[in-house]
Amino acid sequence: MAKIYTEKDADLSPLLGKKIAVLGYGSQGRAWALNLRDSGMNIIVGLERKGESWKRAEQDGIFPQLTEDAVREADVIIFLIPDMAQRTVYLEKVKPIMKSGVDLVFAHGFNIHYKLIEPPLTSDVYMIAPKGPGPTVREYYMRGGGVPALVAVHQDVSGSALKKALAIAKGIGATRAGVIETTFKEETETDLIGEQTVLVGGISELLRAAFTNLVELGYQPEVSYFEAINEMKMIVDLIYEKGITGMMTAVSDTAKYGGLTVGKKLIDDNVKRKMREAAQRVRDGSFANEWIEEYNKGMPTMKSMLEDLKNSKEEQVGAALRELALRGKPKS
Repeated sequence: MAKIYTEKDADLSPLLGKKIAVLGYGSQGRAWALNLRDSGMNIIVGLERKGESWKRAEQDGIFPQLTEDAVREADVIIFLIPDMAQRTVYLEKVKPIMKSGVDLVFAHGFNIHYKLIEPPLTSDVYMIAPKGPGPTVREYYMRGGGVPALVAVHQDVSGSALKKALAIAKGIGATRAGVIETTFKEETETDLIGEQTVLVGGISELLRAAFTNLVELGYQPEVSYFEAINEMKMIVDLIYEKGITGMMTAVSDTAKYGGLTVGKKLIDDNVKRKMREAAQRVRDGSFANEWIEEYNKGMPTMKSMLEDLKNSKEEQVGAALRELALRGKPKS
């Protein structure tokens, strides 16, 4: 069984009085900075430029600094900038300036696991990975709750890395829900495999294929969109709240029987084999190498595929139907 830490297992004292530099003020960066500040921690926000994020931080009552200035003061540095920007920022703005023994903290293990960032042997290196988007991390905290998270230690020089990781987890509200102990390897690989085979890749292509199948059979695109794509939210909400069995209990007997008997024929051994192949490419580093090369070229493949998606029939139909839904929404 996994080790799960809660409020009673964590305390803020290992980091109280330390200067904590949060690099980035996007979705997660803003949530972490505000939650940690409101928990009584000494926060510095470091940003690359005086743009929109800078203005938003100031509006939130935080006075940001340029990355180098924040790093120069920091005892703890939290990387909450995009994965593919972290290596460059680390090499150019962090490594040459940071004090010896500074903690390096991550919300995702990609750069450490794939050795894009190789931390100094004098630093504690740990991770807190909330299992929800930044706005939810902030919202739940403000309402007295918290989003569950994963915690991992890559390098424990001080002997207190886990205690400090749990202090961060407590500061952002995660221990109110529960924090599961893992490793950088497990967090990185399961995150990427889940995104590719289900959450972003698998589900998107399943929805698109179902829509296309209905349209090609001669059904109206609008009706097909509702049946193949739009209703997915209701099903996912039921699973989130009650589990798969709870969802099955909530739908009709006809839906139960059809789903249980036909679903296994669609998601067959061939599909499972392809999922294993995708997982292996994550585990052996092939996907990371491909993504790094794509990013360094300016992401032409991703941009082209996003453009194709934007111009697809299902997206055009969906946009029109969403307008109808907004038109019919009751006024508050």
